[in-house]
Amino acid sequence: MTRRRAFLALPALALAACQRSAPHLAAAQAGNGRRYPLVKSDDEWKAELSPLQFKVLREKGTERAFSGEYWNNHEQGTYLCAGCQQELFRSETKFDSGTGWPSFSAPVAKDAVVEEVDNSLFMRRVEVVCSRCGGHLGHLFPDGPAPTGMRYCMNSASLKFVKKDK
Repeated sequence: MTRRRAFLALPALALAACQRSAPHLAAAQAGNGRRYPLVKSDDEWKAELSPLQFKVLREKGTERAFSGEYWNNHEQGTYLCAGCQQELFRSETKFDSGTGWPSFSAPVAKDAVVEEVDNSLFMRRVEVVCSRCGGHLGHLFPDGPAPTGMRYCMNSASLKFVKKDK
């Protein structure tokens, strides 16, 4: 019985260890060697971001589903990177994916975000990061609406919403 418990606990311990020890995405250089234009130290980021924003943007964290500020936002406007204020998404491409995270079918421009391979958590996904500061935004999935068929599933903590003037 003890062996069985140890065997069952092993994957959970490994997952927890990976999450705690995973290196965060540095502003100067991502894990794949890509360099980003905006470079700041961790101390500078911590001074500018909330603890949750720092965890998501700089340490590749994820907020709980249905807990973020923008998952149910239906106002017209633009979503910026919470770290560097770069325009990322427009409300016209936002849709209700039922996942509890803000979801978009496309970024404002192809070069606004960078797609990187993410092999964490024992699966292969596509991570989406800000092309200016390298901040972690969320992940990309091929189950979105037409015409793109893509779902940019973002963390509210990584975004800042600017309401459109009437």
